[in-house]
Parts: sequence; C-alpha cells; structure tokens
Amino acid sequence: MRTHYCGELRAEHVATEVVLCGWAHAWRDHGGILFLDVRDRSGLAQVVCDPEQREVFDVARRVRDEYVLRARGRVRSRPEGTENPSLPSGAVEVLVENLEILNEARTPAFQVSETRTRVHSEKRLRHRYLDLRRPELLANLELRARIIHRIRDFLERRRFLEVETPLLTRSTPEGARDFLVPSRLQPGSCYALPQSPQLFKQLLMMGGIDRYFQIAHCFRDEALRADRQPEFTQLDLEAAFLEEQTLQELMEELFTGLFQAELEVALPRPFPRLSYDKALDDFGTDRPDLRNPLRLTNLTELFRDSSFRVFAGAANLEDGRVAALRLPGGASLSRSEIDAYTEMVRELGAQGLAYIKVEDAEAGRAGLQSPILKFLEDATLRQMLAECGARRGDLLFFGAGDNALVNATLGPLRDRLAADRELLEEGWRPLWIVDFPLLERNLEEDRWEALHHPFTAPLETDPEAVRRAPGNCRSRAYDLVVNGVELGGGSVRIHQPGMQRVVLELLGMDSASAESRFGFLLRGLESGCPPHCGIAFGIDRLVMLLAGADSIREVIAFPKTQAGICPLTEAPAPVTPRQLREVGLRAHQPPAPTPHKDSAKGNPASKTA
Repeated sequence: MRTHYCGELRAEHVATEVVLCGWAHAWRDHGGILFLDVRDRSGLAQVVCDPEQREVFDVARRVRDEYVLRARGRVRSRPEGTENPSLPSGAVEVLVENLEILNEARTPAFQVSETRTRVHSEKRLRHRYLDLRRPELLANLELRARIIHRIRDFLERRRFLEVETPLLTRSTPEGARDFLVPSRLQPGSCYALPQSPQLFKQLLMMGGIDRYFQIAHCFRDEALRADRQPEFTQLDLEAAFLEEQTLQELMEELFTGLFQAELEVALPRPFPRLSYDKALDDFGTDRPDLRNPLRLTNLTELFRDSSFRVFAGAANLEDGRVAALRLPGGASLSRSEIDAYTEMVRELGAQGLAYIKVEDAEAGRAGLQSPILKFLEDATLRQMLAECGARRGDLLFFGAGDNALVNATLGPLRDRLAADRELLEEGWRPLWIVDFPLLERNLEEDRWEALHHPFTAPLETDPEAVRRAPGNCRSRAYDLVVNGVELGGGSVRIHQPGMQRVVLELLGMDSASAESRFGFLLRGLESGCPPHCGIAFGIDRLVMLLAGADSIREVIAFPKTQAGICPLTEAPAPVTPRQLREVGLRAHQPPAPTPHKDSAKGNPASKTA
C-alpha cells in the first residue's frame, strides 16, 4: 500500500513518486492550499493539497485528527524559508496527486501531540492505542526491541541456548504471592503462574543443556510501584560449570556493550563490588546510588555508654544502631524544611528525627545548635563531630533504634536530600552487591526465611555447619545495581541434595513436606547435578533506565495501574457462574454493609459498595 515511511523522506527523494500511509497529525489552511502532516511510526511528512486538484482538495477538506490516510504524490523541496529543521523530513514535502481516507476516526480522547504530563496517566492507559502513537512511547518500544535483540545476539554467540519454560506450573515459595489458575481437568487443584523460571532452569542444567537463557514472562502478586508490575519480563539465564566471578564478568561485558551501543557511554570495568553489610552500614540500603555523595556514619559504639538514654538504649539493643547522616551546607535548612524531613521518616516508622546544626565545628558546644545538645557530654560531642567529619555549615541527622528501622529511614532520607539539594553526580555507577546472608530471621513468626530463595548456595560447604549456625552463613548471591536501581540478581545454586534438604529443613519443611513440594527437584539433584549458577535481569527496568523514563509503564506496551488494573480492557473482570462451576469455584458474595449513624450529623451514612 505504500512505498516509503513518512519520516524517511529526504532531499534525495526529490522528484520521486511516493505513496505514504499514516494518520492525520495536523492540518493547516494557508490561503486556500491545505497542508497535512501525515504521521507513522517513523515520523512526520508534510503533504500539500493544491485546490487545482479538485478531487484531492475535496477529500483533504474532510480530514480530521487521526483519520487514516493514503497519499500518492511527488516529492519536492520546500520553498526557501519554509524548511523545518526540527523534522528529519523537514526539507521536503509531497505534492499530492491522489488522497484516500482509509478510515475515519472519532474525536480523540486526547491529542497525540500533547505532552505526556498534560494527560492523566489513567486516561492514557484507557486509550493506550492513542498513547502508543506518541513518538516518545514508540521510541521506548523500539529501544526495548533493540536491547532484546542485542541480548539474544550476545548470548547466542557464547553458546547459550534459548529455551522456553512452562507458564502453567505449581506453586512454590519464591518471596511473593502466586497468581493461581484453577484447573478444570483436576478439580480442586491450581496451577501457578511463574514468579520466575528458577526451578526449570536448574532442571535444564541437570538435563545437560549447559547454558540456557530466556526472555521470560513472569508474574508476582505483590504491592506495585513505579518500577514494579504484576507481570513483567526478565532476562533469565543459567550456566553449568561456571563460577560466579566468571558469570559476573560475562554480564559486565553484556551491559557495557548495551550502554555503549545505545547511549555511547563507556561503563568502567570491572564493576566495583560491595558487601551487603557494608552497603547497609554506609548507605542504609542494599541498592545504593553511588552518584549520591552522602554517607552514613555508624556511631553505635560511641553511644553505648552515653547518658543520652534514647541513643544509648538503641546502641545496646541486640541488633540496634545509632547512625548519623552529614549534609554539607545543611545548616541553612529552615525549621519547616527540617520538619518536612521529620514527617517523612515518621511515615517510614521512626519516632522522630534528631539533628544538630554545625555553626562552628571548632567552637565545640557553643558552635552547635540542636534540641538534643543538653543530653550529650562534651567529649561525646567532640568525638561525634570528628567521626562524622563535620565542618562549619553542616547539618547532622540521626537515626537510632533497631538496625532495620534506622536503615529504612536514613536510607530514603539520604536519597531525598540528594534529590532536593541537587547533589547527584552525572554519569552511570554500576556495582555488584555480594556476601548476602543466606537466611534472615522473621521475628514475628520466629522462623528463618531465605533472603533470596531456598536454592541459593551458602559459602559454607558442610551441611551440618549450616544446620548448627544458620544465622552466621553467607550466601553465594550477587545483585547488580545501577544508579540506585536493582537491575537483577542471581547466585550459585545448591547442587547437592544433602545441602538442599538442610536448607529446606531450616525453612520449616520436614522431609515429607520437602518431598511433597520439591520432590522433582530433589530427585534431579540426586541424579547427577552439575555445579551451576545464574542470574535474572528486569528487562523493563533496564529499558526504563536507558530511556530515562520515570516508570516502567513507559516502556511496556500495555501495562497495569498501581492497583493492578488494565484500564484499556478493564481486567481483571468478573467471569460467568458457568465458568466458575467448570473449575469447581463459586463467586464470593461480600456481606451487605450495615447502615450506621454519622457521628457528626446523626444521619444514616450512605451505603457503599
């Protein structure tokens, strides 16, 4: 139907007859001559409808926004002074000899030419077919396609084999809730959509596939946010007879190639490595943004014998911590600004936010300003200022309490301060986080949980040593973080059945339970399983990062809202009673709300669904 894409036309096409197809982007009447901008995925082309071509002109007068058009004509140079340098095709136009309306369009819900920020996100998702016509979104999807192509090419040249794994599988514990699919053929039983292909890729290693990868669709029923969707895509790979160092070097080669090809950025190699404990100690998070120069200072030992009960009590907790966050030049913050940061950490669970303004570090107590000064000894103040490296004009924020709470409050505060004060450095800062704990204690339920997943290998090779001291075990896991975004993670896997049984036992599974849930895996391990390791990267997050987008919804063709809803198709949606009966289910009818008195007005409150 067409000979060229609209955005392809250049000066070398002058005098060429072309046929273009696309949407009416805009139209203008200049003294009786009609100009139409026709748009397709490649860009815009200006077509000219001369009133002397009566049939063409009459059709052009009927055109409205987003009409689908087919235009045949001859390319010519634009008159001098009318060129559009902002368009790749801006040096030429097409004098139309035949114009055809292939389809009319209703008045669009929003103009495709409008900027993304001027259209409410839910409206954009409800009319995603319009949103997809925007050049920004098209560019993101093209970037996504190029990245996946480059990944496939890179891995295939290194003898990785692309293998698809099932989407209908059984429910296994992997950290989030499963999406369940009731079975009609096996009443009372459910499939689960995979949170990852974790067990299948290990089984592929047992099957001798040796090097596997997949652009895998995964599903997790968990709280959503800007970089999380209920269904997402990841690069999933596994390799037998490979150490983690070699795998990490291979992934560094892949990512440096992607950044060089798409952004012309040379990432430094090798990527720095940071232990999990060091990351939490210095940054309050295991996915730190190294562009942020702010660091935490651990003051736990300093305050262990302090007369300031708040800090001393935290310092003497079994897993307690006192830490300071120094903000250079922060003494200029107003009380209202400090109050805003205090409210932020309160929302994250802290009781408050202690601070000290350093007006003159050399003057001791007299050079400081803070509500907590009266509780601190002079010697403690001097040592604290020295350990924090405090200087004139600085501000110290403090966190005290349970270690996890201090990290959960000072870590986000560090990010917020860097953003508000424009402290982030330019560039890209990748790093590996390593030496994770194998297990973490769930204090509420008094049980062990896997920090990554139950199939991660410990550094300790003796199963009995792991059983005796599970809290002291480190794992052979690793995460890749770039500019504060966790792009993915992986680990060396457990390849010996004895170790796997011990880890499952520590997670609360007796032998019968382990056999019931993971018998197929255990039998595979007992059948000659090679040492193997793997990793998975979020494709959506990677594309979001490279595209400079603020949400993965901007790089997914048909995403969900933060409520897990697709406004376009209105999914999820009720199904018929017959469909439910076929899988042995029935609809749950919530109880009708009970009318109650409005305490303010004394009138019955209106019923809500």
